[in-house]
Amino acid sequence: MNAQLTSAFTPRLISHLRAQFSRDRQPSHSNSSDVQVKIPTIMDGIGRSNLLPRQTREHRLHLAETFSMEGSRHSWKFGGDGLFTSIYDFFPSQQSGEYLFYPIKVDPFTFDPRQGGTQLSPLRAYAHQVPHYYLQNFGSSTSHPDTNEYAAFAQDTVRVTDHLAVNLGVRWDLQTFTTAGLISNPLFPPAGKVPFQPYNLAPRAGFAYSLGEKRPLVIRGGYGIFFVRIPQIYNSVLQTENGVTNSHVFLNNADYYDHQVFPSYPNALVSCPLDAANCTLPEGFTQGVTHEVSAFAPNFVTPRVQQSSLTLEKEVANRTTLSLSLLNVRGMHLIRALDVNLPQPIALTYPLFDSTGSIFEGGYYTVDSFSTWQFSRTLECPWPPCINPLGRPIAELGAINEFQSAASSNYNGATVSINRRVARGTYFRLSYTYARAIDDGQDALVAGQPATVQNSFNPSTERGPSVTDQRNRLVLAFSAEPRPFHRGHELLGRFFNDWRISSVINYGSGRPVNASVSGDPNQDGNGLNDRLPGYSRNAFTGPDYATTDLRLSKMMRFRERYKLNFLAESFNLLNRDNQRVAITSNGMIANASTFSQSDVTANLAPYPGY
Repeated sequence: MNAQLTSAFTPRLISHLRAQFSRDRQPSHSNSSDVQVKIPTIMDGIGRSNLLPRQTREHRLHLAETFSMEGSRHSWKFGGDGLFTSIYDFFPSQQSGEYLFYPIKVDPFTFDPRQGGTQLSPLRAYAHQVPHYYLQNFGSSTSHPDTNEYAAFAQDTVRVTDHLAVNLGVRWDLQTFTTAGLISNPLFPPAGKVPFQPYNLAPRAGFAYSLGEKRPLVIRGGYGIFFVRIPQIYNSVLQTENGVTNSHVFLNNADYYDHQVFPSYPNALVSCPLDAANCTLPEGFTQGVTHEVSAFAPNFVTPRVQQSSLTLEKEVANRTTLSLSLLNVRGMHLIRALDVNLPQPIALTYPLFDSTGSIFEGGYYTVDSFSTWQFSRTLECPWPPCINPLGRPIAELGAINEFQSAASSNYNGATVSINRRVARGTYFRLSYTYARAIDDGQDALVAGQPATVQNSFNPSTERGPSVTDQRNRLVLAFSAEPRPFHRGHELLGRFFNDWRISSVINYGSGRPVNASVSGDPNQDGNGLNDRLPGYSRNAFTGPDYATTDLRLSKMMRFRERYKLNFLAESFNLLNRDNQRVAITSNGMIANASTFSQSDVTANLAPYPGY
């Protein structure tokens, strides 16, 4: 619902008052209530998705006022706006439970898990119903991440000469979050607190200059700072992941103590209704339980972007312009999550095996591991060596994902384009862009997921190509409306005139691919941040992309009052096979290998299998 009021106080002072109210409801349903089952490299998952069901209800009120005042050489604009958002979010993430079928050693007769037994492959373990791991989340499924946003601005456009115009402005932004539902955690004091940054002032400047009288060279440039709004999902996870009311269960069926409480496959440890607002862990259940925390860093500041641009444009022929555009965008204080509840890592070396089970070209994989090896025989380690459990500095808590304003990005791009405006029914545009984008692992779209930084003690190694880095992009667009028959050929013109042919041809080079490793080789309790040994983040390039779209249309008139439009469209006309790799909210990824815990001996050296 929209409303606006325009008022002229004087011939030169005009007010534009706008109000908008919107309501959005986005329900998503699950097609199963069964526990999710995953078999790595074979089956991504069956059963209830750990993202469904989900429901978001949003009410948003936007009020804005802009005053415009004209002078002899000045055009002033100033005003402000307020955006008030109320949200109800229902997201029972992974509360139905999940079984993971990794290689596991069992008794060859009873198929009960046993250290030193016969190893089953993931598919054989699934056939014998012997999962290796089980995990499930407990706590509240609902949150109310309400937020208010306020802004004020002032702008002056100065016509210095007939050839030069300068634009100067400044903008103030403030975003506030509700504190309702936030709970502090005495073990980690930053939990349950939201940032408040009231001094976000962003100056901006621009100019336009025309050089010459006939077909002048037009030069445009600008610079500005833009503060980035913080998505409400961050406030949502602050409410649901406080380390007090939420808990996470992770059970290893090969562990003696975990096996005693391991649920009977395919049942869930606790069966919670699909629409339950809260899923509660049984009283007194402590085995495999951790309490994860999400919190803003105490020194968190609002993310911001500095943008600089320069454009040169000239009409080189009648209705045809040639332009060159340069753009630089620098992101500063961008959000990046870091698990701050980890011990100092130590370098451990594992052998690399190919698909036949042979050591891969004599290769070894050195990883900064957050768990140590144990070489003495104990009840927990009857067949040493073993990998010790992860010992976190705050033992009562699991992962502490701290949202830090520590990431940065840099984009540089140049675009050359030729544009022919509509003339005699013909339009043509050709543009080519060369660009490069790098960053160090910003993750503003993945709040609520584990941190993506591989080593929390060395986040600088995340510097690499951005997930949006595309070096080359070519776009060709044209539209033609030929009229071959004129007076004296009305009958032929009825059939062959008034056809319009339009096409858009796109080509883009490949985007970066992150070669990940499943199985959590660095033992930080996070299976989503490990990369192929020896390669940095987004070190590979995915396949390129090309497509041709075509539209054919004709307008047929019937008398004076009626007309009929005929339309035919084809997408990817040439049927090019545009191959893709897995695309996630973190970009494109590919599991290049799997870290499998299996006791082996390589070059007379034993390696832990559990």
